[in-house]
Amino acid sequence: MLTSIAEGILCCLTGKAASLVLPLESSEPSDGFEFVEVKPGRVLRVRHIIPERQPEVTEEQIASKEKMSSNCDDGSSPGEVNNQKSVGSSVHCKRKITVYRNGQLVIKNFGDVLYSEILQCQDGDLEPCSTVEVELADYKEMPPCPEPNPPPEPPPLGEQKPAPPPRRRRRKPKRTVLINSRRVISSCKGTHPDVALFFVHGVGGSLDIWGSQLDFFSRLGYEVIAPDLAGHGASTAPQIAAAYTFYALAEDLRAIFKRYARKRNILIGHSYGVSFCTFLAHEYPDLVHKVVMINGGGPTALEPSLCSIFQLPSCVLHCLSPCLAWSFLKAGFARQGAKEKQLLKQGNAFNVSPFVLRAMMSGQYWPEGDEVYHAELTVPILLVHGMCDKFVPMDEDQRMAEILLFAFLKVIEEGSHMVMMECPDTVNTLLHEFFLWEPDMSRKHGSKTDTEKTAALSDSVQALKANKPMDK
Repeated sequence: MLTSIAEGILCCLTGKAASLVLPLESSEPSDGFEFVEVKPGRVLRVRHIIPERQPEVTEEQIASKEKMSSNCDDGSSPGEVNNQKSVGSSVHCKRKITVYRNGQLVIKNFGDVLYSEILQCQDGDLEPCSTVEVELADYKEMPPCPEPNPPPEPPPLGEQKPAPPPRRRRRKPKRTVLINSRRVISSCKGTHPDVALFFVHGVGGSLDIWGSQLDFFSRLGYEVIAPDLAGHGASTAPQIAAAYTFYALAEDLRAIFKRYARKRNILIGHSYGVSFCTFLAHEYPDLVHKVVMINGGGPTALEPSLCSIFQLPSCVLHCLSPCLAWSFLKAGFARQGAKEKQLLKQGNAFNVSPFVLRAMMSGQYWPEGDEVYHAELTVPILLVHGMCDKFVPMDEDQRMAEILLFAFLKVIEEGSHMVMMECPDTVNTLLHEFFLWEPDMSRKHGSKTDTEKTAALSDSVQALKANKPMDK
């Protein structure tokens, strides 16, 4: 504590950074670690694990095997045998997004409904994706409650007819987005060579926070990729604030994604990393197959807070680094025992320089990432929320579930902001079930009752009224 204060005072007097973050000692590439230069002088550490799989069977071998089995069985043709293979389900993605000049947003869904009965796990239940009209503000007001003793109506005067109600002027929308496409959603198994998992951490973390998930899914045969953001973990830390804006970090991850992407890619983001996963899913809709958002917050445009403690000078933040670390431990974990302190140390959370931390928080400016941007996504999305999270309120993830087209919300009661480190078994099981999930289109014509639609609409209005820009 005294050392940090002394270094901070020296930083203020000399005007130099107290300590530069340099790449940490990491394992050799044979252990799955690689260093990728995304730009000249900008190097990111990436953990890339390629499991050992059986040699891929060619199409000729599959056709020959099917032909032999058809001759030995009940005489079914090779085409019938081939149709028995799981090739995914085609889902109709159709919705209309309307934005009015007063800021009201109306979303109407006309496509297929996806059900999530397969996604059941302990510590909570999942909710199916909403297919009701979602709107902001008071576009459709609820009728007022009747008075206990209403005054009697005056008798009609002769044959005089009541005056017709005034015609409501039709509002002109400011912007309208129409989505009408089809998407094939299939089960992603570890034995499939065209599947890759990308894990993206948030501010102050590193790829080490995904240790349990990387080991679990690599053992199941999945190819996993987890980078360190610039200035985090063992990646280089440029001493210029522009290197840590949202757009600069997004371009880094774009380069990583294009380097390791397969045919079907699943993005898993935590906190600020959710915004980068959303960006990639929007940019590459044909390559991103599924998305997992862990404590990512609401579908609001990013805007840095001017009153945040991270706006203080770097030298002051360096003096406060022990207090910041303790505050993160208290707010990021449901419990503050020895186990959580060890997890915090192993995960390198907040092991960044004050300069990088300040630049990261100040660079969270992404005006394009608003409700409409999120509503345009057609990829299936699993939302994971820790009930004890003090950084991201529950209603923000609920609002995200209402805005997205195909979203499933899972609440883990014993988890907090770092739920993947606190409850690794629960999170791993939930994620694996989502990867294997494939929509059952036999229930395609099922729909909600009018009561359920009214309740969902009321919840949507209440959840979306408090929509404001935020930083993560």
